[in-house]
Amino acid sequence: MVFSTLLSAVANIFHMIITLYIWIVIISALITWIRPDPYNPIVQMLYRLTEPVYAKMRRYVPTVISGIDLAPIILLVALNF
Repeated sequence: MVFSTLLSAVANIFHMIITLYIWIVIISALITWIRPDPYNPIVQMLYRLTEPVYAKMRRYVPTVISGIDLAPIILLVALNF
């Protein structure tokens, strides 16, 4: 009983973290369309949270096709599964 409750709580926390990161990836991808100030602290935080994951993906999979970076789309698909 206690173990199942603990496991459920851990699963819920993990789900919330993944959902939050999905929103961070979406916001980061949308921000790249408007060319924000790179010295803005919010923009820097978003890039620091997403660029390490994008870099790992780009190392194994060519994610830039015709100048369009597909790394956020690939990451969102991976996080949804």
